[in-house]
Amino acid sequence: MTTPVTSRDRAKAERSDAILREAARLFAEHGYNGVSLEDIGAAVGVSGPAVYRHFAGKQALLGAVLVKVSEDLVEGGARVASDDRSAEERMRALIDFHVGFALGHADVIRVHDREVAQLASIDHAEVRRLQRAYIELWIATLAPLVDADPDELRLRVQACFGLINSTPHSTRAASRGRSTTARVLGAMAESALRATT
Repeated sequence: MTTPVTSRDRAKAERSDAILREAARLFAEHGYNGVSLEDIGAAVGVSGPAVYRHFAGKQALLGAVLVKVSEDLVEGGARVASDDRSAEERMRALIDFHVGFALGHADVIRVHDREVAQLASIDHAEVRRLQRAYIELWIATLAPLVDADPDELRLRVQACFGLINSTPHSTRAASRGRSTTARVLGAMAESALRATT
């Protein structure tokens, strides 16, 4: 028997989510070392020490941000890739999923690119495990479409990620409009994945 969720539980979960969002934004804007727990608390309307009710400290908060985004990628990607469609449609859907994710989580991508070395070893290992799972999911989706060995498939997938994930660093991409950027990125990603050599 499960315990019913109380309004207090919901409020705590909402506060934790808000802390994660604001931490990602502040880490992206100012860098991990340029942000204090007081800054993060102030952004969500609580004191710095109140953040400890949700996270053990700033490093744990960084870990929670990066582990959660990695979990979301694997779960979302697995859901998309398991659909009963043609290989081409699954690949296109996976590209669209990742493009949408990158454009919707620009702060977290910037934080990952710059601050992954700041993670505690246990969080770093978990992020790397989840990243490997996500890459393998893409390789399995691409394999029926490209006649290449696993090393080349991995290279294609990782190059595709680099292309898509570079967009959050571009202020011009944001000014083009999300739908236009997504369309251009999707077409470029598909061409890169399936390029002939």
